[in-house]
Amino acid sequence: MTAASIFTDFWDRLAEQDEQGLFLVLAGFVLSFAFIRMSTRLMRSPKVPWWPGSVVSESGVHLHHLVFGIVTMMTAGTLGFAIQGTSPWSEIFAFAFGVGAGLTIDEFALWVYLDDVYWADEGRSSIDATVIAAAGMILLLLGFTPFTIDTGSTAQIAVSFAGALIVFGLVAICFLKQRLMHGWVGFFVFPFAIYGASRLAKPGSPWARKRYGERNPAKQGRAEQRFPPDRRTERLKNAFRDIVGGKPSEGVAAVQHEAAAATREAVEEARERAERLAHPRDSQ
Repeated sequence: MTAASIFTDFWDRLAEQDEQGLFLVLAGFVLSFAFIRMSTRLMRSPKVPWWPGSVVSESGVHLHHLVFGIVTMMTAGTLGFAIQGTSPWSEIFAFAFGVGAGLTIDEFALWVYLDDVYWADEGRSSIDATVIAAAGMILLLLGFTPFTIDTGSTAQIAVSFAGALIVFGLVAICFLKQRLMHGWVGFFVFPFAIYGASRLAKPGSPWARKRYGERNPAKQGRAEQRFPPDRRTERLKNAFRDIVGGKPSEGVAAVQHEAAAATREAVEEARERAERLAHPRDSQ
């Protein structure tokens, strides 16, 4: 069996389930995220000075790649709705939407901190968000759904909505306890939500701040003992984040200093270019 026949069979199975669009979104998402992370790491490395740098305007404004991601998503999403499932355009726009999503989520930390923390320790949240988003799309492709709404009778509708509220409630508890992966996977696979919601909250989570601390010092102590900053699981997570995204700088302050220095250099370069254009004879 050739690779082409394997892909054809795989694509036919996707088409039977009407999931080719979701698969292309996932493919574009993963490929664009991988490319932009590779690009930013090469830009950071002194070993490849020939790799093109950031996009900076004449006035020194740094255009983050999430800007291009947002524009790509808006364009692909709008055109995808306009063509109403016409092939192959629906597949092309699905892939383009995934590309835009990958470029955008790579700077997820910028959404949260409203600051350029890409190479800070806080920037690792972009890796976490990418893994969570990709996991959700993979679970959908595997056939997992959060819940179904039965419309056969009023009683079935009521039971379905009650079940949905329970799912949302348990997932919310997981998120409040900072058990993000339990909550996200539990949104599709209900037992994970039950497990995460019933387990101990992380010591710095909103749940712990509200319900542990002085109100329940015993649980606060257990949480701190269960989740020390240097626990093995966290070290493995950080190692994975460093492999995928590169090692962070010393924190927000260091990244702000690097960003400010880069901006000053870009502004000075733009000023010199403008002076050469304004006084061409002086530069000769």
